Amino acid sequence: MAIILQNNLFGWKNVEKLPDLKRLEIIIENMPDEKLMRKLESKRKNGRDDHPVRAMWNSTLAAVVFDHERIESFRREMGRNPALLEICGFDVFKKKVIPSASAYTRFFKSLVEERQLLTEMFNELVEEAAAILPGFGKHLALDGKAISSFAVKPGSKEGDLRGDHDADWGKHAYSGVGKDGKLWEKIKKWFGYTLHLLIDSTYGLPINFTLTKASASEVKIAPVLIKSTQDIHPKLIKRAEYLTGDRGFDSSSFISELWDTYRIKPIIDIRNMWKDPDKTKMLPGYETVVYDYRGTVSCYCPATNTKREMSYGGFEKDRQALKYKCPAKAYGIECKGKDMCPVKSGIRIPLATDRRVFTPVARSTYKWKTLYKKRTAVERVNSRLDVSFGFEHHTIRGQKKMSVRVTMAFIIMLSLAVGRAKEGRSDLIRSLVRAG
Repeated sequence: MAIILQNNLFGWKNVEKLPDLKRLEIIIENMPDEKLMRKLESKRKNGRDDHPVRAMWNSTLAAVVFDHERIESFRREMGRNPALLEICGFDVFKKKVIPSASAYTRFFKSLVEERQLLTEMFNELVEEAAAILPGFGKHLALDGKAISSFAVKPGSKEGDLRGDHDADWGKHAYSGVGKDGKLWEKIKKWFGYTLHLLIDSTYGLPINFTLTKASASEVKIAPVLIKSTQDIHPKLIKRAEYLTGDRGFDSSSFISELWDTYRIKPIIDIRNMWKDPDKTKMLPGYETVVYDYRGTVSCYCPATNTKREMSYGGFEKDRQALKYKCPAKAYGIECKGKDMCPVKSGIRIPLATDRRVFTPVARSTYKWKTLYKKRTAVERVNSRLDVSFGFEHHTIRGQKKMSVRVTMAFIIMLSLAVGRAKEGRSDLIRSLVRAG
């Protein structure tokens, strides 16, 4: 943490702190920023030190924590809040204590130059969270978030500050079936970037991320993100049991890689590539067994041709197969063709039959549906970025600046979570509003 040593003549500690200030204190105390501070101080060397590096850093964090869209509004906040100035490390008795807007612009440029150190801080906080929080990393979730650039188009020429030279156009198509049975489709377009995010869905905390141009494919970036997490946090990947994702990550190769390489069970929604939602396919080797695109397995009675859903019997890891039981035996159903049925003793369906349809957790089970609901955690993190960290209304242009701003949001999120966990208040980990 960027510790400030100074005399407190009036002892602000005796003043009841606002919840926001308490929140900032927790973040500053648990921020592993000493390496960054030393680097920035060494770069300043014998230059002017009107505003110490550590105070500038702490106040930059405060501007993010308190969700100030522009630095001028935060400067006004500091002007009427001496307790905030002192927590950040400024000398409240100095004549020109509040840094100028241009000073913050220069400081942010320094952070962009040292963005690798910010990434190291993020990774260190992830490791600390994994060490403190029980079960951290067991349930993972993936998502891609659209982040619009402050610019509305690319720069027309070199040096054009009105455009964004790094961003491009992205498009997401959403479709489904309404209550009236009619198909619907919604297309979202934006100019900017895509944040590819991997989180722990139990605590709603980030584990890894990458920022790309808006046009980058989520399903192509996902394997790279998992491999990167394996390289940086091998223990976390070894601990992971499930990974949830929407149908944007539906890919045979990715689903196969998750289980075959990392032993992570994919809980990824599936697109209907069969066109006809009622269509079924015959299971290879069985003339009386069929399955649909969602992995529901059914059998036909050889005597009456009655179709019944088979009972799921679990996943056999050694055989890499899903086991299904005869519905007559499993549910006590009267079946006239039971004695002559070729599947009366049950069947095993290898995952290799169709890697998209058949996964280690059967798609047709209640367990799969329950696990998939955990995906909402990543949507809450995305919403938190917009609402609590100001990405809904920002003034950022350029991929490097956007990446730094995202990293700062995540290290604040993690340091607050780690601080609350150390205080024994893990029930408040997800809260960015209440100070506890």
